[in-house]
Amino acid sequence: MSKTATLYRMHTDQHICPFGLKSLDLLKRKGYKVDDNLLKTRDETDKFKDKYDVKTTPQTFIDDKRIGGYDDLQDFFGIKRPDKDKKTYTPIIAVFAVTLLLALSVNWLLSKSIEPLTSLALFVAISMSVLAILKLRDLNSFSNQFITYDLLGMRWVRYAYIYPFIEALAGISMVAKVGLIVFAPLSFAIGLIGAVSVIKAVYIDKRDLKCACVGGNSNVPLGLVSLTENLMMIFMGVWMTLSLF
Repeated sequence: MSKTATLYRMHTDQHICPFGLKSLDLLKRKGYKVDDNLLKTRDETDKFKDKYDVKTTPQTFIDDKRIGGYDDLQDFFGIKRPDKDKKTYTPIIAVFAVTLLLALSVNWLLSKSIEPLTSLALFVAISMSVLAILKLRDLNSFSNQFITYDLLGMRWVRYAYIYPFIEALAGISMVAKVGLIVFAPLSFAIGLIGAVSVIKAVYIDKRDLKCACVGGNSNVPLGLVSLTENLMMIFMGVWMTLSLF
């Protein structure tokens, strides 16, 4: 016997509800034949809400029983929903995985081989640039998190707004090997300040904080990954400085 479900979701010229599409997809993946009802105007949507005394759409009905919205539908199928407030390393893992592959690809493009030191240098430089982009997309949010643990940022708030630009330009400089006399020492400096800040906040003061390394409002824990980012900048700063001589 086929399983059937009735779905009501908002689909107007101005707005297509993403959770309605997700509900439809989930029901189909669970083997349901879906009676898909589109609420094509705001008036239709408001009338539907009044009729069923609900505040949001989409709404799913199975066996004449209202299940509810997309979150409720996930609960109905026993699907564990991600905790939005839970700390996670997923963003930084995604950045490092992609930048590592990109570094290896660029190394192969330039020399038709994988040279470990060159790939490492490209990996660090590209990672710095990508992490800077994530910070620059919302400087205010980044600064709000950054100044709660960075020792220089606490004393000079404007440093939080300058930091991502230095990181980006240092990364770009290292890829192009241009302007190293300026940006290699700067990379070393901001990396050193950052490393000392993380060590003090996490390992000495034992504070439970979130890292601003992938931008503001992230759930990445402040700790080993943040320290690694700063050690990478110190390493690149020293290496590129020595390459000038």
